[in-house]
Amino acid sequence: MSNEKSPSLVLTSETSQPSGTDNVSAQPSGQIRRRSFLKGLGVAGAAATVGTGILTKGTPLFAEEGSGSLTKGDAAILRFLAAAEIIESDLWLQYQELGGVQDNEVSTLASKLIPGYPSQPTGGNPVYMQDLIPLDADMSQYIHDNTEDELSHEVFINAYLASKGADTVNLDKFRTLPSSQATGSNKSFGRLTNLTQLTVDTTWWTRYRSRAKNPDFGDTFAPAIPSLAVGQHTAIPRTDADTTDVNFIQAVANTAGFHFAFIEQGGTSLYPKLAQRVTSVEVLRIVLSIGGTEICHFQTWHDKAGNAPQLTNVIDPVTGVSVTFPDLNSAPFGGENFQTNLIMPEPTVFLSRQFPPVSIIRPTATKGAAMGAVQALTADGLFIGQSAEFFQLLRDLAEDADEAQHGGR
Repeated sequence: MSNEKSPSLVLTSETSQPSGTDNVSAQPSGQIRRRSFLKGLGVAGAAATVGTGILTKGTPLFAEEGSGSLTKGDAAILRFLAAAEIIESDLWLQYQELGGVQDNEVSTLASKLIPGYPSQPTGGNPVYMQDLIPLDADMSQYIHDNTEDELSHEVFINAYLASKGADTVNLDKFRTLPSSQATGSNKSFGRLTNLTQLTVDTTWWTRYRSRAKNPDFGDTFAPAIPSLAVGQHTAIPRTDADTTDVNFIQAVANTAGFHFAFIEQGGTSLYPKLAQRVTSVEVLRIVLSIGGTEICHFQTWHDKAGNAPQLTNVIDPVTGVSVTFPDLNSAPFGGENFQTNLIMPEPTVFLSRQFPPVSIIRPTATKGAAMGAVQALTADGLFIGQSAEFFQLLRDLAEDADEAQHGGR
């Protein structure tokens, strides 16, 4: 399956018109059409239920541009974050099924939030779980807890939006991508994300260890695992055939380890970026509080990725793509700044190169924050096989979030 680029959003006069509660004269026609388009795709009114029905009725749809008592910008930011959390939940559920602790806590929660999701655990994939252990003996527990966290984030943000009379986000109609057919997967359940054709960006490894560079200044970084940035790699066993070659299934587990950190470093930056555009103190509290959890996730996975066993020129038996996991304690890395047990951000430049180095999250510049997240996830291969409609929805949600400005817009 080829990785199609997301299409440009084009809205025409044929797009459905907004409800009568819109103040048409006060809003540019493009914004009105976009809100209606969002509603048709995956943005639900405040009266919609989510999961177990914890969301209650709010004000009429699209009141104050679908924001209820929230500012337009705050509502847009929260909607984009809800969509991002739903996407995260989807990919983490796949990792949980195959590699997480197999109690019924996560599956029960997911079954209440996602129509048709099985409430019973799958039992996992024993070979895959075994090959995650070299990264850390507690990998299965961490996968389980990360998955639960993301599910709690998505349902909380949607519940908060509904409580304020604002529109919520539901992506269930896009759960159309095929599941892994390996032991431990819910094989017939449709997915939002694709974990079998990833092109993993591992520049986060060098970025967080640099003492002189910051992406907010336009600086670039070398990938820790260059071969993961070439071709498409699977981070889960696609079938049980993927578990028969000991080197290949270890490469799959290693790929997952670096992908875990890639996903969570994105959230680590996204929340403080958008927090700078929030107006309400309560919304700021939400964004900062959930964002702090994303930082906890990233630090955990940063630590585990450094333990990935060395592998040289492992060939994917299906695609022929090669991957190598080098000794990250040796050249061209190695040394004090690149030893694999460093998991805290090294001090670097911030705001101005005239200031002394400081240990920070990076990047945190706000320009294009939401759209940058969509582009990064798309480049990762997560959405290979998704529909043009799905890409349009994400782009619209991102555009609205990026238009938000502190002070109410």
